[in-house]
Amino acid sequence: AGGFWPAELKAAGFEGVVIHGRSERPVYLWIHNGEAELRDAAHLWGRYTADVEDTLREELGDKRIHVLQCGPAAENGVRYGALINYASRANGRTGMGTVMASKGLKAVVVRGRNRPAWADADAIKALAKWGADHLEESGVAGMSHLGTAQTVLAQHRVGGLPTRNWTSGVFEGAEGISGQRMNRTMLKEHDTCFACVVHCKRVVEVTEGPYQVDPRYGGPEYETLATMGSYCGVSNLEAVARANQLCNMYGMDTISCGATIAWAMDCFEEGLLTAEDTGGIDLRFGNAEALVQMVELIGRREGFGRVLGEGSARAAAELGVGQDLVVATKNQEYPAHMPQVKRSMALIYTVNPFGADHQSSQHDNTWESYPERMAELGLHDPQPGNVLNTDKVRFAFYTEIFNSLLDSINACQFVFGPAWQLYGPSQLVDAVRAVTGWNVSMWELMKVGERRLNLMRAFNAREGVGSEADTAPPKLFVPLEGGPTNGVAVTVEELRAAQQRYYQMAGWDESGRPTRAKLEELALIWVADELGL
Repeated sequence: AGGFWPAELKAAGFEGVVIHGRSERPVYLWIHNGEAELRDAAHLWGRYTADVEDTLREELGDKRIHVLQCGPAAENGVRYGALINYASRANGRTGMGTVMASKGLKAVVVRGRNRPAWADADAIKALAKWGADHLEESGVAGMSHLGTAQTVLAQHRVGGLPTRNWTSGVFEGAEGISGQRMNRTMLKEHDTCFACVVHCKRVVEVTEGPYQVDPRYGGPEYETLATMGSYCGVSNLEAVARANQLCNMYGMDTISCGATIAWAMDCFEEGLLTAEDTGGIDLRFGNAEALVQMVELIGRREGFGRVLGEGSARAAAELGVGQDLVVATKNQEYPAHMPQVKRSMALIYTVNPFGADHQSSQHDNTWESYPERMAELGLHDPQPGNVLNTDKVRFAFYTEIFNSLLDSINACQFVFGPAWQLYGPSQLVDAVRAVTGWNVSMWELMKVGERRLNLMRAFNAREGVGSEADTAPPKLFVPLEGGPTNGVAVTVEELRAAQQRYYQMAGWDESGRPTRAKLEELALIWVADELGL
């Protein structure tokens, strides 16, 4: 999610928070300078995220507090309710906001005044200076200028911009929703996260017309520009920015929200849904007004928004239509990076424990572009983006472990990584040593990432979920239409072969469950015992 909340939690004296049980009435958790207390939140329930932040700052008498909260959408039971901080930064995927709301916990509010102690402050300062000095020559420089929105036209050019619910990889309106257009027309300022030199966040403002946008709610990222834009055939940037604001106001994952609306539009175009189903809304591709209307209805859980608030897979099951048009795995809608162009994404989207996710591994094109950094992970033979052979499976597995490590130590995947990021893998090792004083190696840190990955698969196994859930949507196997990827599709055979090879590399059985030997190797014997292995 980024922002400033995590650093403020650390300054307040806590590494993390685990919430057990459920409150009978709405509460918020107030953490400050080593103390924690639950306070009444009935007056905050049902209010927009920025309003909640303003109220809490006034109530607690401190403008420098930071708030992580669920929004009205989660309170209303939208499956993809997000956690929102700073009214514009989202832990978007997997419905964590909905879980938070189900516990009666409105927010976790933090304030701290204690600087963490570093084992080697000089080394930390040296790394920070190196990053500032090398930003403009790094692969992340474009993020400073255009943010993640720089990706729109790049994806369109190679035929990898999901369009009209994944029917095509090219969008005739791509320029209209691009980062370049955003910079020219509505960009108000560049924002950043705690102590970050990249400044990749966009803040936009629209003061006239039907789709006004308040800069308090930030601006759309690439994924939002795609899911609310090209997925839905909408090239009106103001409408997409307004849809993004509504998601941040109500607290919703923009990926699942936009992709679910795109699924409904596809059904509408195919005659599977009618205006009678949608409450009179002409839910066709390209209808910007219908897009914005539907986002708000979903947030309120009203009208047809009640059905779409379930997500595309559950909505298809409830309505009994459009199952073959759903683009999701494990009920999580696909992000805007196409396996037809980046073949390993088909594998990662299906085997990832919590469903399709574009931040769980590096993307195929990075191997050929950054071979020296990839070599630090033991990846020495770059493969083209459109293959899914054994070497590509190994690439997917190794980079998935590395990204899992980044998630484990709460490092930004735009700042640290084995490809275009500002710092490479060896510098991540230097950073961990400087912060902790531990003489860790790259191998030890990779084992941290692998341990997390196996814990998630073990959780799934305990709940009865294995390889039968590692499925791909039918649309992946249907040839795309138009542009450089016209006629391109993933094949069932290559994906199944890659999955089996992946399970073997991971040390899992044929059903995709970690073996006892693998769990023992990762010092997770207690997990193996709990699973009865």
